[in-house]
Amino acid sequence: MKTIKIGCASGFWGDSNMSTPQLLASGELDYLVFDYLAEITMSIMARQRAKNADYGYAHDFVSKVMRDALPDIAAQGVKVISNAGGVNPQSCGRAIEKLLEQLGLNLSVAVVTGDDLMERIEQLRAEGVTEMFSGLPMPTECMSMNAYLGAFPIASALDRGADIVLTGRGVDSAVTLGAGIHEFGWQPTDYDQLAGGSLAGHIIECGAQATGGLFTDWELADDWANIGYPIVEVSDDGGFVVGKPEGTGGIVCPGSVAEQMLYEIGDPQAYLLPDVVCDFSDVKITQVADQRVEVSGVKGSQPTDTLKVSATYFDGFRLVCGVTIRGIDAAGKARKTVESVLARARRMLTEQGLSDFTEVQMDFIGAESEYGPHARVRDAREVWGRLGAKHPDQDALKLLLREMTSTGTSMSPGTTGGGGGRAKPSPVVRLFSFLVDKKTIAPTVHFEGDRWELPFTVGQAFDPTSIQRHQVEQPASVGESVEVPLITIAHGRSGDKGNNANIGIIARKPEFYPIVREQLTTAVVTDYFAHLLEGVVERYDLPGIQAVNFVLHEVLGGGGIASLRADPQGKAYAQLLLDIPVRVPPSLLET
Repeated sequence: MKTIKIGCASGFWGDSNMSTPQLLASGELDYLVFDYLAEITMSIMARQRAKNADYGYAHDFVSKVMRDALPDIAAQGVKVISNAGGVNPQSCGRAIEKLLEQLGLNLSVAVVTGDDLMERIEQLRAEGVTEMFSGLPMPTECMSMNAYLGAFPIASALDRGADIVLTGRGVDSAVTLGAGIHEFGWQPTDYDQLAGGSLAGHIIECGAQATGGLFTDWELADDWANIGYPIVEVSDDGGFVVGKPEGTGGIVCPGSVAEQMLYEIGDPQAYLLPDVVCDFSDVKITQVADQRVEVSGVKGSQPTDTLKVSATYFDGFRLVCGVTIRGIDAAGKARKTVESVLARARRMLTEQGLSDFTEVQMDFIGAESEYGPHARVRDAREVWGRLGAKHPDQDALKLLLREMTSTGTSMSPGTTGGGGGRAKPSPVVRLFSFLVDKKTIAPTVHFEGDRWELPFTVGQAFDPTSIQRHQVEQPASVGESVEVPLITIAHGRSGDKGNNANIGIIARKPEFYPIVREQLTTAVVTDYFAHLLEGVVERYDLPGIQAVNFVLHEVLGGGGIASLRADPQGKAYAQLLLDIPVRVPPSLLET
């Protein structure tokens, strides 16, 4: 069976500089892929392009990563695929071509465009486009507007002989799936294979998160200083094996891979991508050798007839500032300090004829404020009083910052300041997501002076009622039992989708799965996160890996850079939930 090896050296814009040389040093890659983009990244790049028409892509991808790596890439015959093009992929392509010329390397560069819809904004507004979750109308002005493209344009560029393929906004997994389509000749209707290639891309798209990074059992992932970045060995049937370079740190085991599979997927039976609808619920994850895990059983079906579009827009300014307080009753002193600063600033705004802050958020780091009623710390002696606020006028936030700074001499004993530089107001960037008809999008490949379009050829309206849900047998209630934290019988990972949080919980062994399902209900999770939650909670089953996946709606205070929360992306939510008590028969804990 033919296989290819794909390494991922970047899970976000700002990932480690050690990843690319580490993966190339393994000497076993066919492809090296980089994922740089998130919604906030697109807005940052859009602001850069507004200042300079040649900007708007990941500059360090060219100036540092590729400059150092291209000689090895050329010598080994490794092909590169990256969405580092951001909102200006053609400019990124020109920069890579100039770099290749400087280095004297004969490699060809292809660029994929068609995702940028900013020129259609008035047309879309006239069509009455509304936000897909809130139903709100399109903002007056947008900073960026990009459709999530798929993998077939990438494969087409590789088919023509491209050595390096650069894209703008696509789904994160497309950089991996594109290599599989090219190598194995997968067609648009090879749904199971496309789903398998997409899951391979999803597993590695966050870099070291699949190889022990953020792993619940963190003590098993050794040598973080040299953590290995992931390599997937993909087969022509869509199955794959996850590994990492020999001699590197971290860990590749069923738990680390399962956690990454659940990361931010929402409904595991309806993971919607441009090229395929994936069903991960019956996936099997098996340790086949030391630091090698096989993933199989992915199912796919016909994709939808629409594409998701993410737009970003400016919505005033935000400020996060704070003060560190130590000593007896630090939490009480910090709370009184922050509340006093806010009250003083509000009084001064009124006196100056300015409006109140549109939103405020107080947190007390060190006193477990994120845990709400579940906090156990009662006598913290070191607390950071954190205050966030939003306002349409930067001057109002500068006033707030000045009053926070004044606490160093006017309020609590034990005040030591925050250290480092002083905070400053920054723009609030919000996300506006909607769907467009695939037929109106024209992905285009630019290569060696030629260009061609690849219209979408398959798609049907998505019908969630057509999904056949798993009928998991509900066990009898636990009899004789002891109380333990959930982490004793399960592990998990969490992340965000806009203003929603995704928490995946995986039973440590099959016998624990019925206990997780029986005791970790939507009602229990709703109650546990009630101090943060504004929407509903949904639960989905993945019996293939004995897991459940929760989606908490409207729980992140707006999410991303639009949120003032201390955890605006829900990254720690799984850790919060793993502390919840569950009852387990003692006999199951002994084996």
